[in-house]
Amino acid sequence: MNRRSLITCAAALGAFTLCGTMAQAAGVKVLTSVALKSVLDELSPAFEKKTGDKLIIDYGLAADLKKRILDGERADLIILTRAMMEDLLKQNKLTADGLVNVAGTPVAVAARAGAPKSDISTVDAFKQVLLSAKSIVYADPAKGGLSGIVAARAIERLGITDQMKAKTILVPGAQSGDVVAKGEAELGIAQASEIVPVAGAQLVGPLPGELGTITLFTGGIGAESQSVPAVKALLEFLTGPDAAPNFKAKGFEAG
Repeated sequence: MNRRSLITCAAALGAFTLCGTMAQAAGVKVLTSVALKSVLDELSPAFEKKTGDKLIIDYGLAADLKKRILDGERADLIILTRAMMEDLLKQNKLTADGLVNVAGTPVAVAARAGAPKSDISTVDAFKQVLLSAKSIVYADPAKGGLSGIVAARAIERLGITDQMKAKTILVPGAQSGDVVAKGEAELGIAQASEIVPVAGAQLVGPLPGELGTITLFTGGIGAESQSVPAVKALLEFLTGPDAAPNFKAKGFEAG
C-alpha cells in the first residue's frame, strides 16, 4: 500500500471514528407517548449511569408523534401503540430488527384522593356513576388522545352522549388526573399510567367489561438510527427485571 493510500485510509478511519463519537455525544433520541413520561423520567438516570448513553426523550400524543415520523422526523427509539408501530414498520420507518412490547396500561377512571371510590365493576354500574357525576374530564378525541377516544366511544356505547355533554371537560393531552386532583372535575378517564403518578388523584379502576381496553406500548428502532446497539440495550433495560417494579408502580402491566 502506497503512502497516498495509507493517508486516504487513515482519513476515512478518522472520519468514521469522529462520526461515531459525535453520534454518541448527541445521545439517543427517543420519541414516545406522554403516557410513559412518569416511568421513563424515573428510569432514564439509571440507564444513563449504567451505560453512559445520554437519553434525549421527546414526549407527545401518540398520533402526533406518528405523523411527525411519517413526515420525516428521525429518532433512534420510537415507542407508540402496537398498531401504530406495526404501521410504521410497514412504511419502512423502522429497522427490520422487530418490535418489542414494552408495557401496557388500561384506560381507567380517576377520582380525587380521599373521595369514596365509586363502584364501576360492571357496565351498568359505570353508566350510573357517569350519570351521577357532576363533571367528568378526558382527553379531547379530536386531538388524538387515545384515552379520550376510548372514553368518547364508551359514553356513546352507553347511549348517554347527550346527557354527558354539558358536564364534560376536554383537555389537550394527559392532564385529566391533574384536573381531578385540583377538584375541577369529579371524575376523569385516562390511562392508568397518567393517573397513578398524580398527587391528589386516585385510581378508581379500569373501565369495565367490553368497555375496557389495554393500551400496549411497543418499541422499535428508527430506520436511520446511528445508535442501534444503544437502542437495543435500552429496550432490554426497559423490559428487564430492574425496570419492572417502576412500571408496576406507575400503573403499567408487563408488555
